[in-house]
Amino acid sequence: MKFLILNGSPRKNGKVSRMLHLIEEALVADGNSAEFFDVASLTFKACTGCMACRSKKSCVLPQDDAHTIARKIQECDGIIVGSPVYWGNINGQLKCLFDRMVGVMMGESAHGMPIPLHKGKKAAIVTSCTTPFPFNILAGQTTKAERALTEILSYSGFKLRAKLRLAGTKGMKELPPGIRNAAKKAATALR
Repeated sequence: MKFLILNGSPRKNGKVSRMLHLIEEALVADGNSAEFFDVASLTFKACTGCMACRSKKSCVLPQDDAHTIARKIQECDGIIVGSPVYWGNINGQLKCLFDRMVGVMMGESAHGMPIPLHKGKKAAIVTSCTTPFPFNILAGQTTKAERALTEILSYSGFKLRAKLRLAGTKGMKELPPGIRNAAKKAATALR
C-alpha cells in the first residue's frame, strides 16, 4: 500500500515528526511505501475562496506545492496526518494546506452536500500538546484538534483507523517508551 504522511509541525525533529517517522518505519517494515512531507517546508498560496475547485475538482491557483500534495492524496491508499495542538486546534499551515485541498478531497452535490472522493482509503491522526493529561482532554485541547482533522478526513471519505496522541510535552526531551509500540499499533491498524 502507498501512504502519504503530512507533518503539520514546523519542527522537523519535534515530537509530532518523530511519532510520524515511527509510524512510517513500521509501515515500510511491513512492505508498504510512504512519502513524508513537512508542511512547513512547502511553498503554496492560501485559498482565495473562489470556489472554482468545487466544479473543476482541482485548485485553479498557479501550480505550487499544494498541487503536488493534492496529486499525492489522489494516488495514496492511506494518509497519516500529524499536528501539534495550537489553541485547541491544528497548526495553521496544515489548515491552510487542507483549505486548498477541498476540490480534491470532496465533491459537492447539486444541493450542496459533500460527496467524499476517497472512500475506502485509511487514515491515522497524530497530535501532541503541552497541556498535561487529563487536562488536554478536559480542556478540549487534543480533542478539538483531533475533531478538526477527523472532520476533514471523514468528509473526504477516509476511514479513521488510529489516533496517536501525546500530552504534557512541555520540557519533554525524549518520547515516552510506550510511543514506539503505539506507533506500531497505528501502522497495523492502517492495513
